[in-house]
Amino acid sequence: MNKDEILKKLDSLPLKKKDYIIIGDSALVLQGIIEKTDNIWLSCSQEIYDHIDWTEEKADLFHHLKCNNYIKIIPHQFEKNNILKRENYSVLNIETCYEVKRLANKKEDKKLLEKLDLLLSELDNTRYENKLRQKGLKLIAGVDEVGRGPLVGPVVAACVILPEKFNLPGLTDSKKLSEKKRNILFEEIKKQALAIGIGIVDEKTIDEVNIYEATKMAMKEAIKNCPLKPEHILIDAMPLNIEIPTTSLIKGDLKSITISAASVIAKVTRDRMLYELDQKYPMYDFKGNKGYPTKRHIEAIEKYGIIKEHRRSYEPVRKYLNNHAKSKI
Repeated sequence: MNKDEILKKLDSLPLKKKDYIIIGDSALVLQGIIEKTDNIWLSCSQEIYDHIDWTEEKADLFHHLKCNNYIKIIPHQFEKNNILKRENYSVLNIETCYEVKRLANKKEDKKLLEKLDLLLSELDNTRYENKLRQKGLKLIAGVDEVGRGPLVGPVVAACVILPEKFNLPGLTDSKKLSEKKRNILFEEIKKQALAIGIGIVDEKTIDEVNIYEATKMAMKEAIKNCPLKPEHILIDAMPLNIEIPTTSLIKGDLKSITISAASVIAKVTRDRMLYELDQKYPMYDFKGNKGYPTKRHIEAIEKYGIIKEHRRSYEPVRKYLNNHAKSKI
């Protein structure tokens, strides 16, 4: 059922609009989050639920209105601030729909939950921090890394603790920002942050332990180097086994302002390291490619060979070494 079909069926119900609210996927359809659903789920107070005439005739009426499944009425009491109006109906808001689905933890809802989580975080990228502060926590850190894909240089991680009243419009995932904007935000984050820690793991270690392990090492080093010890850490995607409680968020650099801040600090820090390397080896265009395997970078490897900062375990560096058996620089 799409939005119009849901409204048509709701208009046919032998219930007053004021006596129930629309929940579940049908609530998401009416808010434009998903296009259609097979079910209409309603919720009402226990008092109203107890007074519904559940005779066979009335039950048949509800089943007559069904699509592939049925209209279901369940007793529940939601707070008024969880409810909004759509098409003159009371509808459960997106955040409460998300929480209900998250607690139900159904496999088929996994993709929808991720979509809802991202949408809610776009509306408020402090929601994860606020939930932790409601538990009495104050030193909440965000951790992110940059540099897993490049052929050259270290992987860099940052650990950032922001004040509760932190405000920096435009702060999001560093990859979505222009270089000019990143640099402006970088300076502002440094001014406002309560604490910042940086972790750097070089290309030699990356080759020895692999990039996944090296990334975790960089994150742990960033946390260790943070002047204040976090009470809880929000991490972009990667789980860390450490003594401090952590929450790993997929696409965390879009969902959490603290992770976004760490993303910017890590990105600008590593970029500046590559600019220095570019001064020594301009033929590889590290200023332009930041070490990633662009066409010009790969052509430069074939023409000039590799430098000691190249990651030997990465293709096409490994391919070059196999073909030439030595470094030219």
